[in-house]
Amino acid sequence: MIGTIVNTCTIVAGTLIGVALHKGIKDKYKHVLYDALGLACFAIGLNAVVTNLPKSQYPVLFIAAMAIGSIVGVALDIDGRFHRLVERKSKSDGASGTRLADGLATATLVYCIGPLSMLGPVISALEGDHTFLFTNATLDLVTATIFGSTYGIGMLLAAPVLFLWQGMFYGVAMLSSTAVSEALMAELLIVGGLLITGSGLSLLRIKDCHVLNMLPALLVPPLWFLLMWIL
Repeated sequence: MIGTIVNTCTIVAGTLIGVALHKGIKDKYKHVLYDALGLACFAIGLNAVVTNLPKSQYPVLFIAAMAIGSIVGVALDIDGRFHRLVERKSKSDGASGTRLADGLATATLVYCIGPLSMLGPVISALEGDHTFLFTNATLDLVTATIFGSTYGIGMLLAAPVLFLWQGMFYGVAMLSSTAVSEALMAELLIVGGLLITGSGLSLLRIKDCHVLNMLPALLVPPLWFLLMWIL
């Protein structure tokens, strides 16, 4: 898991660099960073959707996934619980709980939902090739610096999430070379791309999509493929 470890370390390093630069960044630069990050999220998410939608074996599965996932997320109040948790945590250091929660939600999606972060651990496990993960680590170093400079030290919490996320794909790939098929990966990237696009809209202050409530949508494609395999 050397690739995942390196990727996790770059997020920690990037965040610390960003925090160190925080006081030297004026508000006008912070605002433009929000906008730049929002546009980047929007573009990355939209690209994932457009690229993988033609590969989908079930063209309406992502719609069902978003609908079912959103209903489950709202029922569990994932977004509300997460924001309240971060709000309590942030009171001790004076940070803006809402902004930190939004930052963590967006960073988690950007770091975890993408072809490099999802395919990288699989290729690393099956072929011993860490190229995808090292490339992803380089990109995340830059992104983490921006997140750290805008949202603060709390962004370090995204690092263990990434480690567990990539570790899950690595472990599944090690157990079964066919568990994560190209078809399933395409469906996950479509749903994940939509979530990243929603995060971009939130950062751009166009529409707060409450993306955290939509996270259960990522579970629908694997469950569907499992059902098809059983039947």
